[in-house]
Amino acid sequence: MSAAREEVLGRIRQALSRDPAGEIDIARSYRRTAALHGAELVDRFAERAEAYKATVLRVDAAGLADALERLRGRFVVPDDLPEEWLPPEFIRDHRQLGHRDLDAVDGVVTGCALAIAETGTIVLDAGVGQGRRAITLLPDFHVCIVPVERIVASVPEAVAALRTSLPRPLTFMSGPSATSDIELNRVEGVHGPRRLEIIILGETPD
Repeated sequence: MSAAREEVLGRIRQALSRDPAGEIDIARSYRRTAALHGAELVDRFAERAEAYKATVLRVDAAGLADALERLRGRFVVPDDLPEEWLPPEFIRDHRQLGHRDLDAVDGVVTGCALAIAETGTIVLDAGVGQGRRAITLLPDFHVCIVPVERIVASVPEAVAALRTSLPRPLTFMSGPSATSDIELNRVEGVHGPRRLEIIILGETPD
């Protein structure tokens, strides 16, 4: 072993001896809840989602079918999305659609696990009404139905609620898929849909 390598390893050992693993007290002073409730909670989610270039609609249970009926083209939906929501021409995903098939459809309609008001984020956990990850990553247009009762205020609240979902894969989406290069030129649709429409379902609570 070279003298330089031995010196580096020696310094690492010395540093670790002062703070042995498992004995470091990590400060957790961040906010775990947010003072958002009722209509303010839903309004904040809609505002933040729109800031990330998502389109937001608000409908009650009676208006959901009409909101989906206006979609034109070939849309794929999870196999367990409620039948009464969907136009008959929508394509049920029975896990038989390959990547090329999903890339060729006009869009996808899913539910969600949770939505986070403070960040305008939708969370998918491949649970009921969401389908497999591929159907939300490959189509260019994602329509996500967010029941008002699934909107939480903060990220810590969402993480606590999602513990029951583990070890499912979690996808956090704040607006359409986008990235930027070193000159901050924004490019959309790199890692997922270029268009995201959020349908907030239900009466806004008081």
